[in-house]
Amino acid sequence: MRQEAAETLALEALGWLAQNDDLLPVFLGTTGASVADVRAQAGDPAFLASVLDFLLMDDAWVVAFCDAGGHAYEAPMQARMALPGGGEVHWT
Repeated sequence: MRQEAAETLALEALGWLAQNDDLLPVFLGTTGASVADVRAQAGDPAFLASVLDFLLMDDAWVVAFCDAGGHAYEAPMQARMALPGGGEVHWT
């Protein structure tokens, strides 16, 4: 996946999170970001990578996001690999 497509998918994931009243506070608490921070950093590829990192923490979140947007279940991981730090191996 190209970086531009990855950023677009990550922005979709951010929008999905923003509309999820249960999950948005978890995202904000986990990242330490405020709503203003999210708005200010939404165009930053590194921040978008963190959005996908968060989404990828739970398979149920991935499934819900992909089902809502009509994406293949592997799309968030492919997008994450195209953004900064995506080439690093995570062993957890």
